[in-house]
Amino acid sequence: MLFILSFLFGYAIMAQTATVQGIVKNEEGVPIEGVSVTYNQQGTSTNKKGAYTLQVHSGEFIVISFSHITYNTLNKRVRVPKNRTLFFSPKLNFKVEEIEEVTVKDKKDIVQGVDKVPIETIKKLPSANAGIEGTLKNIGLGVSGNNELSTQYNVRGGNYDENLVYVNGIEVYRPFLVRSGQQEGLSFVNPNLTQNVKFSAGGFQAKYGDKLSSVLDITYRKPQNFGISLEASLLGGSFTIEGLSLKNKLSTILGVRYRNNSLFVNKKDIETNFKPNFTDVQTYISYQFNDKFSLDFLGNFSLNNYNYTPISRRTVFGLTDPKALIVNYQGKEDDSYLTLFGALKGNYLVNENLKIELTSSVYNTQEEEHYDILAFYGIGDVNADFGGDNFGDIEFTQAIGSQLDHARNDLDALIANIELKAILKKGNNVFEFGAKYQLEDIKDRIIEWEVIDSAGFSLRPPHLLPRNDEPYTPFTGPIVPFTSIRAKNNVQIDRISGFGQWSKTFYVNNHQLWFNLGVRAQQWHVKSDGAASKRHTVVSPRAQLAIKPDWEKDMLFRVSGGYYYQPPFYRELRDSLGLVHPEVKAQRSIHFVLGNDYSFTWWNRPFKLVTEAYYKTLSDVNPFTVDNVQIRYRAKNNAKAYATGFDARINGEFVPGTESYFSFGYLLTKENIDNRGYISRPTDQRLKFAVLFQDYVPKYPNLKMYLNMVYNTGVPGGSPSYADPYIFQNRLRDYFRSDIGISYIFKDNENKSNAQWLENFKEFSLGIELFNMFDVQNSITNTWVRDIASQQSVGIPNFLSRRVLNVKLKIGL
Repeated sequence: MLFILSFLFGYAIMAQTATVQGIVKNEEGVPIEGVSVTYNQQGTSTNKKGAYTLQVHSGEFIVISFSHITYNTLNKRVRVPKNRTLFFSPKLNFKVEEIEEVTVKDKKDIVQGVDKVPIETIKKLPSANAGIEGTLKNIGLGVSGNNELSTQYNVRGGNYDENLVYVNGIEVYRPFLVRSGQQEGLSFVNPNLTQNVKFSAGGFQAKYGDKLSSVLDITYRKPQNFGISLEASLLGGSFTIEGLSLKNKLSTILGVRYRNNSLFVNKKDIETNFKPNFTDVQTYISYQFNDKFSLDFLGNFSLNNYNYTPISRRTVFGLTDPKALIVNYQGKEDDSYLTLFGALKGNYLVNENLKIELTSSVYNTQEEEHYDILAFYGIGDVNADFGGDNFGDIEFTQAIGSQLDHARNDLDALIANIELKAILKKGNNVFEFGAKYQLEDIKDRIIEWEVIDSAGFSLRPPHLLPRNDEPYTPFTGPIVPFTSIRAKNNVQIDRISGFGQWSKTFYVNNHQLWFNLGVRAQQWHVKSDGAASKRHTVVSPRAQLAIKPDWEKDMLFRVSGGYYYQPPFYRELRDSLGLVHPEVKAQRSIHFVLGNDYSFTWWNRPFKLVTEAYYKTLSDVNPFTVDNVQIRYRAKNNAKAYATGFDARINGEFVPGTESYFSFGYLLTKENIDNRGYISRPTDQRLKFAVLFQDYVPKYPNLKMYLNMVYNTGVPGGSPSYADPYIFQNRLRDYFRSDIGISYIFKDNENKSNAQWLENFKEFSLGIELFNMFDVQNSITNTWVRDIASQQSVGIPNFLSRRVLNVKLKIGL
């Protein structure tokens, strides 16, 4: 009888227990060994990998304490349902001690539909344009990009201009005049300064700005001690220094980057003399006056010099009847992009429930695009006799003509703003408010023309009358360029915007619920020389709901949506002739997003499956075409569109101790211009498959491998010179790229070394990277060559870079 009572008592105790487990890391993401994890005088400690497992009482709130001699103690209030496992991986730091509910904190970003991108993965990922944006193209839900030299990306059928990017709560901007990825240089965001990366692909909160597609929210870190890191490769290098001073009240971090894309451009099918210079300097300074007030400064200087002298080009295209485009060039292109940015942010903690932020920033870009390039081109037949001695040689080349491209484009844009935000916490309620004023002053001079010659005759534009059979029947009259744009614009835009939102967390029968209700509004006034000024207003309500059921399976469901407007920026106001249209309205998109997060254990290791389905209906659409990375708008709200699809990603420890990602996406997006019927949008990329895989050699764990693989189906190839998109619906070839990096870690925070020559280093690694290792010819757009005989334009694919080998060295002091 005593045995039976003991058994029943033990069973009852076991039925009332739950498990908390995870990995304890510091702010740099390094696991911490020897952390004491305790509650109610019971506990455990973390192993060499920072991992712990703790049995706790279920169904009641308890406080778990994480303590270590080097770090401040962290207390977390948790509540775990019976027979459930809560995965919680805290980060310990030197300054802040928190007491709050982990059930809210640990799931905060997930319930908001915000995807956290691990910064350590970003730094390790091999990519032709390594950084945060490159990682998003792989693991970001709904994110795609077909140009490895560009940091721009599309999200669920949107274009590059539809993505919000914030650094420490301050919006940053992309260049205006950049035409190709090889001109673009470095992204604004410096991953070496970054602490947190958050991303939302739609249905985001009202506190974020007015764009149609996505939000990328970056937080730069505040240093905790002195450190220096250097990176060097055949593509450039970077230098970062950070530290504390003035009795630890002043924290400073400075990053310098240099990049040279000539290694990639020299692997393309155009022979060039190419001298790019991409330089970027950023600093983030914070001063803590007292426990309540701090002042932050974010500064950036960026200078991109792009000197490009094409010599010749040989491009083979077609499969059944292969042809070759032969081009010889004269002339050159000199471009310059200078960016200056400064922001000052004051943070005042009125009390533990109320925080006020005041931010002011100024952004200035000075861009020059000057070129005179004369091209003599012809098309030849390619010898397709596989067994012949002349296989692949070009035969019977026929001269088609020549064209002269000229540009003297200069742009100076100044954007200044001031914004006030307040965050009020009251119990389980969080209220956020904000108001912002922004002034945009743009001065733009556009002089572009193109002359096309065939058989000694200059061809007239197709829209001019009278039409004749050129060049066979010559036209007598003034020589008119085939295309010509001449405009000088002075545009001022005043914007006033504001938002308010309410979030709350609560329980219903042990089921955890969270919701967010918000609304934002914006009014803007466009003034342009020679055009009537216009004033517009939009109101954007948004909502989110998340439910975490009290199930044995660790699942969370989300639904979000609302009205998302994109008031036009200068680029969207300018038409094909360079004229500004202040009457252009904001594009509108209604979002509906349904998502699920499922955390589970597989092979006794943690995994996570994230799925999202979405539908977006768009009205007052401003149609556009894409040429490489340059977006050209019609400056008309004469279309409607929709986008729908499904995204899925599974990530976890496929190899023990490393995290890998497998992603899939399906997208369908179409537009109806002037009620002519629905056609595919320029961003209609149907399928995406992506793999980010990390591995190491078991006998030599310091030898690591990183694989970045992306497959995207082709997008519509665009149309030449604002031609009718209903005619040009052919798709580019599918995009497939695989980059691999192999690195040997001599020393870092996880791998110590007793070697004497490494004693002064905190980190030392050496590796190689092989970009496009299968040497696939991907194309980003077409060069449109006019066939005089058929009076049609022929699309010749512009291929991206071939296989490239890079060597990389990383040092930390």
